[in-house]
Amino acid sequence: MKNSVTKTITKRNGISRRDIFRSGAASTAALLSAAGATRLSAAAAAEPRTEPPPDVYTHIGVRPVINCTATVTSNGGSRTLPEVIEAIEHASHYHVNLDDLMEAAGRRISELLQVEWAMVSSGAAAALTNATAGCIAGSDPERMQQLPKMDGLKNEVITPKSSRTGYDYAVRMVGVKMIEVDSAEELRAAINQRTGMIIVLGDRFGSDLRLPLKEVAPIAKKAGVPVLVDAAADYLIAPNPYIAEGADLVAYSGGKISRGPQGGGLLVGREDLVRAAFANSAPHHAFGRPLKVSKEEIVGVTTAVEVFMTKRDLLGAEYREWESWYDHIDSVITKVDGVSTLRVGPSRGGPFPVLTIEWDPAKIGFTAGELGKMLLDGEPSIATHASGNGHSFRFRPVALKPHEYQIVAERMHSLFRNAPPPKPKPAPRPPAADISGRWDVEIQFLLGEASQQLFLETDGNLISGTHKATRLTGKLSGSIDGDRVRFRSTLPYESSNPGYSFEGKVSGDTMSGVITSSPSATWTAKRHEYA
Repeated sequence: MKNSVTKTITKRNGISRRDIFRSGAASTAALLSAAGATRLSAAAAAEPRTEPPPDVYTHIGVRPVINCTATVTSNGGSRTLPEVIEAIEHASHYHVNLDDLMEAAGRRISELLQVEWAMVSSGAAAALTNATAGCIAGSDPERMQQLPKMDGLKNEVITPKSSRTGYDYAVRMVGVKMIEVDSAEELRAAINQRTGMIIVLGDRFGSDLRLPLKEVAPIAKKAGVPVLVDAAADYLIAPNPYIAEGADLVAYSGGKISRGPQGGGLLVGREDLVRAAFANSAPHHAFGRPLKVSKEEIVGVTTAVEVFMTKRDLLGAEYREWESWYDHIDSVITKVDGVSTLRVGPSRGGPFPVLTIEWDPAKIGFTAGELGKMLLDGEPSIATHASGNGHSFRFRPVALKPHEYQIVAERMHSLFRNAPPPKPKPAPRPPAADISGRWDVEIQFLLGEASQQLFLETDGNLISGTHKATRLTGKLSGSIDGDRVRFRSTLPYESSNPGYSFEGKVSGDTMSGVITSSPSATWTAKRHEYA
């Protein structure tokens, strides 16, 4: 079905989209098709590429890392496919109309994935935002301009409690209220005239959802409420399993397992809803205008989908390659007494096998956090999930270059083999002061300040209590060692748990120090004086 929004939003200066598409979009589609065919045929016979030096990073003082954390955004996502890099470079040499390009890309991707329609977004989170705006405002220009003001609009999005994550900020930012439910009965009762959408997590790699899509979809369909699935880390399948189960929309990352551009994403599903999502997004002047996706990223994501669906063998050749890397790593690092490994299957965080590396703290005297720092500080720098005071971490393979697993294995073997003996944990010193009671806290942020309160209780060296922050209140816990204090608060809000990590010194009725969870934040506290 063709939605009238396509014609409405692209009619400009008296020229219809049909007129433009006849001239511009035809050449855009031809460019995509010809470039795609050239890339795919050339890639089949391509020789190994020479890797360029990392000068673009090092000349401004940034060290590239060997990425053992797979597709996490903070380390740059996955390793972009050579075909995608080439397509992006080619696309940068030409200008096209973005509406025409998105139309052609949407058609090509929908054909490959066997869905009604598709759009490229600036990441999976942007796909969630655009989808929410589309479901709430549709393609009505007045409602689109109104967002995020909810007056007169459907202003509620329902989500199962087990589907809530920090990523649903991308939904909340449109201005809606999130309604949590924990059973089918609660879902039926929560649906009303204010319900604009239901969002659930994809569950192909985890069975821990209390209210999964297969239970949500029939209830939503009966009520006429669209269902959006957040499947950011999933790999692509045609036909789409979520749509087959009753979802209307599905959001994917373009820079994870698909190995497209890290700034790209996908929204696929019901054509009218996908087109409405695009109407609310860039280059149109609506809520999603800041969520711009470039012509290069559109071509890059389209190419990544083409390669994934026509060339790659994720569950066969790629899995076998990663397993062979694990075989090598296991054979090298377990030569050290006390080191062991365990292989874990795909999970919601990534559809690929994972290697858990662990060691006996009675034989190897460093923590996971200390190991992680040594790996990161070494040459070359190696980024891992090793952190905290435990003695294990998960190794994830997707972003590694084919030779890097050997470098990682040798480095870990060297660190384990030369590890210091276990250090006896020193007994904490007696508290220098009794800090029980209320404390008035002044916090100086990098920009701004705040007045807050701490209500502390002590049991020997242990600290517990309540942190009344500027707007939120939550529990805190920590310790005191002589005059040194360290505690962290957790302040639940929606699907996230922001908090403060306090470190400092106590001197009589005052305390001061730094907040390590916030850049350049300092704090001072005085014992509250009661009138």
